Amino acid sequence: MNNWIKNIALACSVVGISTAAMGVSSLVHLPGVSSVAHAEEERPQFEVYVETLKDKAREHGISEDAIARAFEDIRFYERAVTADRNQPERVLTLDTYLPRAVPDWKVQQGIEKFEEHRELLEEVGAKYGVQPRFIVALWGIETNYGGYTGNFRVVSALATLAWEGRREEFFTRQLMQALEIIDAGHIEPEQMRGSWAGAMGQTQFMPSSFLSYAIDFDGDGKIDIWNSFPDVFASAANYLSNVGWKDDVTWGRQVQIPAGFDQEQAGLSIKKPLAEWQALGVRRYDGSDLPTRDDIEASLIIPDDEDGRIYLAYSNWDSLMRWNRSNYFVVAVGHLADRIQLGR
Repeated sequence: MNNWIKNIALACSVVGISTAAMGVSSLVHLPGVSSVAHAEEERPQFEVYVETLKDKAREHGISEDAIARAFEDIRFYERAVTADRNQPERVLTLDTYLPRAVPDWKVQQGIEKFEEHRELLEEVGAKYGVQPRFIVALWGIETNYGGYTGNFRVVSALATLAWEGRREEFFTRQLMQALEIIDAGHIEPEQMRGSWAGAMGQTQFMPSSFLSYAIDFDGDGKIDIWNSFPDVFASAANYLSNVGWKDDVTWGRQVQIPAGFDQEQAGLSIKKPLAEWQALGVRRYDGSDLPTRDDIEASLIIPDDEDGRIYLAYSNWDSLMRWNRSNYFVVAVGHLADRIQLGR
């Protein structure tokens, strides 16, 4: 998913709302009158704009049948425009964020889901080189294990946000890619549902990520990240595999630093062997020595300040940042994965 969209989702999750779950009842038909008024005076009417999108779809090579089906019941989502213009801002710390992002019930459900799908998860994990607990953790953080995937029609949401104009090029491109997915027969337009920003299915992939990483693991000829657990798990694992995931290391670990530590040493761009961090006084959170593996380089991450949680970030931290460029998101996924492992 695009980074700014992910950050909105992250902020929403703090107050117990997923972007997928937001605005289920916020749908309106083509607007004659809308409360998102002033900027609209400079934009064409939505129904007129939709005709230009259809022309772009034809230029993009989308079939007339797919265009007709995708735009048959096109709708304007006022809620999507409102959400895009009013991105939530909150002052957070990991100590306040983590209990809400990874509550005990989510951990317990993650353990149960792992056991329920163990055979499939282990098969997928072995094929793509991703530990199954991280597949489950991503699934849990993104959509509460498929419980909140969004009820916005993706074509309508993307058309609405393209019309809004603030990120017209991005959302128009995503819309064309959504139409490619429909044209290829993977999903019917009315079943292609997701968040107000167009993130789809149990993996919350934008259409561009779907086309790049989604997998037909169950072999039925369609990629279904909405309903097929094999496709959901394999798609998430394939994404991680393609952005450098390593299954012989974890994501990172919480550590402590000595008083007076030079915080100029912190940041993902600075990589040092574990032995070097050890020499600088960095220790595990319980005060014991760092692992002695000489094949691991790590970065020191201070998401809040030196009085908050501090982590050594391994290479898989970087991979999770490719999914969502938020340290809080990475910690939530890693924390959930660790608790699932401990609880099994």
